[in-house]
Amino acid sequence: MIKLKSMLRPAVAAACLLAMAPIASAHDDTGTTQTLQGMASWYGPGFQGRPTANGEAFDMNDLTAAHRSLPFGTRVRVTNEATDESVVVRINDRGPYAHNRVIDLSKEAAEDIGIVANGVGRVTIEVLASA
Repeated sequence: MIKLKSMLRPAVAAACLLAMAPIASAHDDTGTTQTLQGMASWYGPGFQGRPTANGEAFDMNDLTAAHRSLPFGTRVRVTNEATDESVVVRINDRGPYAHNRVIDLSKEAAEDIGIVANGVGRVTIEVLASA
């Protein structure tokens, strides 16, 4: 029985990690858009006016976001899965740097979908247009 428990422990840990991982689905060239799912966070006052990765000044009141790999200028619809509220943002920065996050939203965008109070929220991201 002890050997079985020790063998199951890594499998259970792996299953838990997979459940927390962002889900991405790439689509073919039939016009279907790319969608991503995972945790979103937000950033604001501490970065206000500082340069973003694309060189423009960060404005926490703009509808912008940071993503690790989407091209600058890409527009995405971010939907809070808990409330179904959505916002369209433009990618102008790199990040998020926190583990298990797929996007960092400006404070304004985070307010629009209701994740400011919690700091994070599970979202679906739909790529609308690449730059």
